Amino acid sequence: MLVIVCYDVNTETKVGRRRLRRVAKVCEGIGQRVQKSVFECQVDLMQMEDLERRLLAEIEPAEDNLRLYRMPDTRGCEVREHGIFRSTDFDGPLVL
Repeated sequence: MLVIVCYDVNTETKVGRRRLRRVAKVCEGIGQRVQKSVFECQVDLMQMEDLERRLLAEIEPAEDNLRLYRMPDTRGCEVREHGIFRSTDFDGPLVL
C-alpha cells in the first residue's frame, strides 16, 4: 500500500530543529521525499505500523503535527492524524 507521510515540526527551538531532522531521517529510511515535509512510502501493514510508531516516538504532540494517509489498493483513503492541526471546513466559505 502507499502511505503518504506529512509532518509539520515546530522549529522555533534548537530541540525542535533536531526533532525535525530525526523525523525526516525516519522517513528517508523507508520512503521517497516528494516535498520538504511530505514522503511517499510503499509499505505493507506491518511496515506502516512500525513507521507510525517510530514517528510518534520522535514528535512532540503538543507542538507538532503528523499525518499518515493510507492508500490501500482495494479500499478508500484512511487518514491517521496526530498532534496539533487546524482543519479547514471545505463545505464552508474558503474566503472570508
